Amino acid sequence: MSRDNLVILVAAVLAAALGGWLQHESRLAHVPAGVTVAQAGEPAPRLELPDLQGRPHALADYRGRRVLLNFWASWCGPCLDELPALDRVQAKFGENGSIVLGIAMDDPAHVRAFLADHPVRYPVLLGRMAPPSTSLLWGDNDEMLPYSALIDANGCVIATHRGPLDAATLDQWLR
Repeated sequence: MSRDNLVILVAAVLAAALGGWLQHESRLAHVPAGVTVAQAGEPAPRLELPDLQGRPHALADYRGRRVLLNFWASWCGPCLDELPALDRVQAKFGENGSIVLGIAMDDPAHVRAFLADHPVRYPVLLGRMAPPSTSLLWGDNDEMLPYSALIDANGCVIATHRGPLDAATLDQWLR
Protein backbone atom coordinates (compact mmCIF):
# COMPACT_ATOMS: atom_id res chain seq x y z
CA MET A 1 0.00 0.00 0.00
CA SER A 2 1.43 3.37 -0.96
CA ARG A 3 1.98 6.12 1.57
CA ASP A 4 -0.74 8.29 -0.05
CA ASN A 5 -3.29 5.47 0.20
CA LEU A 6 -2.33 4.85 3.83
CA VAL A 7 -2.81 8.53 4.67
CA ILE A 8 -6.22 8.53 2.96
CA LEU A 9 -7.23 5.35 4.82
CA VAL A 10 -6.18 6.75 8.21
CA ALA A 11 -8.00 10.03 7.50
CA ALA A 12 -11.17 8.13 6.53
CA VAL A 13 -11.07 6.01 9.70
CA LEU A 14 -10.55 9.09 11.87
CA ALA A 15 -13.39 10.94 10.11
CA ALA A 16 -15.73 7.97 10.62
CA ALA A 17 -14.81 7.72 14.30
CA LEU A 18 -15.31 11.46 14.79
CA GLY A 19 -18.66 11.32 12.98
CA GLY A 20 -19.86 8.46 15.18
CA TRP A 21 -18.80 10.28 18.34
CA LEU A 22 -20.51 13.52 17.22
CA GLN A 23 -23.72 11.66 16.42
CA HIS A 24 -23.69 10.02 19.86
CA GLU A 25 -23.04 13.36 21.59
CA SER A 26 -25.76 15.14 19.59
CA ARG A 27 -28.33 12.57 20.70
CA LEU A 28 -27.36 13.09 24.32
CA ALA A 29 -27.55 16.87 23.87
CA HIS A 30 -31.36 16.64 23.57
CA VAL A 31 -31.66 15.24 27.09
CA PRO A 32 -31.90 17.96 29.75
CA ALA A 33 -29.44 17.81 32.63
CA GLY A 34 -30.66 15.63 35.48
CA VAL A 35 -33.15 13.68 33.32
CA THR A 36 -32.73 9.91 33.31
CA VAL A 37 -33.61 8.16 30.06
CA ALA A 38 -34.68 4.50 29.85
CA GLN A 39 -32.03 2.21 28.38
CA ALA A 40 -32.28 -1.35 27.09
CA GLY A 41 -31.12 -3.80 29.73
CA GLU A 42 -32.20 -1.59 32.64
CA PRO A 43 -35.35 -1.62 34.79
CA ALA A 44 -38.20 0.32 33.21
CA PRO A 45 -38.77 3.72 34.80
CA ARG A 46 -41.96 4.40 36.72
CA LEU A 47 -44.78 5.38 34.39
CA GLU A 48 -48.27 6.58 35.29
CA LEU A 49 -50.43 8.30 32.69
CA PRO A 50 -54.14 9.03 32.25
CA ASP A 51 -56.34 7.25 29.75
CA LEU A 52 -58.78 9.13 27.51
CA GLN A 53 -61.29 9.33 30.39
CA GLY A 54 -58.68 10.80 32.75
CA ARG A 55 -58.24 7.62 34.84
CA PRO A 56 -54.59 6.99 35.81
CA HIS A 57 -52.84 3.81 34.67
CA ALA A 58 -49.42 2.66 35.88
CA LEU A 59 -46.98 0.48 33.97
CA ALA A 60 -46.73 -1.54 37.19
CA ASP A 61 -50.36 -2.62 36.58
CA TYR A 62 -49.03 -4.78 33.72
CA ARG A 63 -46.19 -6.46 35.67
CA GLY A 64 -45.97 -10.10 34.69
CA ARG A 65 -46.79 -9.30 31.06
CA ARG A 66 -44.59 -8.31 28.14
CA VAL A 67 -45.55 -4.72 27.25
CA LEU A 68 -44.95 -2.87 24.01
CA LEU A 69 -45.13 0.88 24.61
CA ASN A 70 -45.90 2.58 21.31
CA PHE A 71 -45.57 6.37 21.19
CA TRP A 72 -47.65 7.93 18.42
CA ALA A 73 -49.72 10.96 17.41
CA SER A 74 -52.79 11.51 15.23
CA TRP A 75 -50.81 13.87 12.95
CA CYS A 76 -47.99 11.33 12.35
CA GLY A 77 -48.47 9.49 9.05
CA PRO A 78 -46.10 6.56 9.82
CA CYS A 79 -47.76 6.20 13.24
CA LEU A 80 -51.18 5.88 11.67
CA ASP A 81 -49.88 3.36 9.13
CA GLU A 82 -48.56 1.27 12.03
CA LEU A 83 -51.76 1.25 14.15
CA PRO A 84 -53.59 -1.56 12.27
CA ALA A 85 -50.58 -3.88 12.67
CA LEU A 86 -50.39 -3.05 16.39
CA ASP A 87 -54.10 -3.78 16.72
CA ARG A 88 -53.66 -7.14 14.94
CA VAL A 89 -50.80 -8.27 17.21
CA GLN A 90 -52.77 -7.20 20.27
CA ALA A 91 -55.67 -9.38 19.10
CA LYS A 92 -53.25 -12.24 18.35
CA PHE A 93 -51.11 -12.15 21.51
CA GLY A 94 -53.19 -10.26 24.06
CA GLU A 95 -54.67 -13.40 25.56
CA ASN A 96 -51.17 -14.88 25.97
CA GLY A 97 -50.13 -12.11 28.30
CA SER A 98 -48.45 -9.62 25.94
CA ILE A 99 -50.02 -6.21 25.58
CA VAL A 100 -49.66 -3.18 23.36
CA LEU A 101 -49.98 0.07 25.27
CA GLY A 102 -50.44 3.12 23.06
CA ILE A 103 -48.99 6.38 24.37
CA ALA A 104 -50.53 9.27 22.43
CA MET A 105 -48.19 12.27 22.25
CA ASP A 106 -50.97 14.52 21.09
CA ASP A 107 -53.82 16.76 22.10
CA PRO A 108 -56.46 14.61 23.87
CA ALA A 109 -59.28 15.94 21.66
CA HIS A 110 -57.40 14.92 18.50
CA VAL A 111 -56.72 11.46 19.94
CA ARG A 112 -60.39 10.94 20.88
CA ALA A 113 -61.57 12.07 17.44
CA PHE A 114 -59.08 9.82 15.65
CA LEU A 115 -59.88 6.75 17.78
CA ALA A 116 -63.63 7.32 17.36
CA ASP A 117 -63.11 6.70 13.63
CA HIS A 118 -60.27 4.15 13.99
CA PRO A 119 -60.73 2.19 17.23
CA VAL A 120 -58.00 -0.11 18.55
CA ARG A 121 -58.23 -3.08 20.93
CA TYR A 122 -55.47 -1.95 23.25
CA PRO A 123 -55.30 0.74 25.93
CA VAL A 124 -54.31 4.24 24.85
CA LEU A 125 -52.84 6.62 27.41
CA LEU A 126 -52.04 10.30 27.05
CA GLY A 127 -48.33 11.08 27.15
CA ARG A 128 -46.92 14.22 28.67
CA MET A 129 -45.70 16.58 25.94
CA ALA A 130 -44.19 19.24 28.23
CA PRO A 131 -40.41 18.88 28.66
CA PRO A 132 -39.19 16.36 29.43
CA SER A 133 -41.78 14.52 27.34
CA THR A 134 -42.84 10.98 28.11
CA SER A 135 -41.26 9.68 24.90
CA LEU A 136 -37.93 11.35 25.76
CA LEU A 137 -37.92 9.65 29.17
CA TRP A 138 -38.31 6.32 27.39
CA GLY A 139 -35.29 6.83 25.14
CA ASP A 140 -36.75 8.78 22.23
CA ASN A 141 -33.92 11.32 22.43
CA ASP A 142 -34.89 13.01 19.17
CA GLU A 143 -38.60 12.88 20.07
CA MET A 144 -39.42 11.46 16.63
CA LEU A 145 -42.56 9.38 16.25
CA PRO A 146 -43.41 6.57 16.10
CA TYR A 147 -41.17 5.20 18.81
CA SER A 148 -41.53 1.92 20.67
CA ALA A 149 -40.07 0.36 23.80
CA LEU A 150 -40.45 -3.29 24.78
CA ILE A 151 -40.61 -4.22 28.47
CA ASP A 152 -40.31 -7.80 29.66
CA ALA A 153 -42.57 -9.45 32.26
CA ASN A 154 -40.08 -8.54 35.01
CA GLY A 155 -40.23 -4.83 34.20
CA CYS A 156 -36.94 -4.41 32.30
CA VAL A 157 -36.55 -2.56 29.01
CA ILE A 158 -35.37 -5.16 26.49
CA ALA A 159 -35.52 -3.20 23.22
CA THR A 160 -36.36 0.16 21.69
CA HIS A 161 -37.12 1.11 18.10
CA ARG A 162 -37.37 4.40 16.20
CA GLY A 163 -39.83 4.46 13.33
CA PRO A 164 -42.64 2.09 12.43
CA LEU A 165 -42.33 -1.54 13.48
CA ASP A 166 -42.79 -4.08 10.69
CA ALA A 167 -45.07 -7.09 11.10
CA ALA A 168 -42.20 -9.56 11.62
CA THR A 169 -40.66 -7.47 14.42
CA LEU A 170 -44.05 -6.99 16.08
CA ASP A 171 -44.67 -10.71 15.93
CA GLN A 172 -41.24 -11.46 17.40
CA TRP A 173 -41.49 -8.83 20.14
CA LEU A 174 -44.89 -10.00 21.42
CA ARG A 175 -44.59 -13.73 20.86
